[in-house]
Amino acid sequence: MYNSSASATTASISVGLIGTGYAARLRAESLRQDTRARLVAIAGHNIEQTEAFAQEFQAEAMDSWQRVCDRNDIDLIIISTINSEHGKIARAALESGKHVVVEYPLTLDIEEAFELVDEANKQKKLLHVEHIELLGGVHQAIKRHLPEIGQVFYARYNTIKPQHPAPRKWSYNHEMFGFPLVGALSRLHRLTDLFGKVFTVNCHNRFWQVEDNYYQSCFTIAQLSFASGLLGQVIYAKGETVWQPERKFEIHGENGGLIFNEEKGILVRAGEKIPLDVGSRKGLFAQDTTMVLDYLLDGTPLYIKPEESLYTLQVANAAKRSAETGLTIVVD
Repeated sequence: MYNSSASATTASISVGLIGTGYAARLRAESLRQDTRARLVAIAGHNIEQTEAFAQEFQAEAMDSWQRVCDRNDIDLIIISTINSEHGKIARAALESGKHVVVEYPLTLDIEEAFELVDEANKQKKLLHVEHIELLGGVHQAIKRHLPEIGQVFYARYNTIKPQHPAPRKWSYNHEMFGFPLVGALSRLHRLTDLFGKVFTVNCHNRFWQVEDNYYQSCFTIAQLSFASGLLGQVIYAKGETVWQPERKFEIHGENGGLIFNEEKGILVRAGEKIPLDVGSRKGLFAQDTTMVLDYLLDGTPLYIKPEESLYTLQVANAAKRSAETGLTIVVD
């Protein structure tokens, strides 16, 4: 919990924000709406953009994330920048005695991820890896209705996003985004959260038109064999060589199936298809931010522990090794 000498009614969290993109803006807006938090400083990659962002949210623009982490008047660092910088910023923040919130993945390096979790425990500081997919309407609907379909034996989750032309930005950069299923860790985390431990991973991956470390397309398919015997499959594809957008989650059990297309879901059983009530995807960053403040000020448990995200990162790392070697990898 947050240690403050202020009374419970006046306690507030001073926040430093790293990033000025989409997720950072949603974080800033959430903090502005919550009187328990005060956004103090912001750092981004472009100083002019950072200054405009900071002015909008009445915070101080800083020319480096290091300076934000070094400030003594900040309690919490929120990391909402490119994936490749997550690990080093989280380490600096923790070593400076700050609580840390980071958008997944915690880091692109599995060994560093273990070190960061250990450092947070050593410092007795919060290390929260955001996984808002667990808070979303689809995931919550799955959890509500999963007992109705009996023993699950197969699950498939596809996210395919055509982009013509593909943008030349960090999410299409090998070093900045990372291996696709590491950078897009939530695709695997949905399955590990629902179905537990993974025994083996077999993965294949292809990139198109690699130039200056950027690519125009990627296609990644992973097959997961769970300790329970369940078989899972994940497809993640984006860019110029995919043609039909898709966000589909199917779960097949011995007594029925759960089928979700975008935000619409049905429960399928013999002779019937039952529409499901699926909540909205809107407001999830705000919900996550509120939960973090609840934890720091009141000790309210969070919806995820860093060790759970770390485990999924191990699975993603196994997928990367499988794609690189052509072998099926056992997850330790």
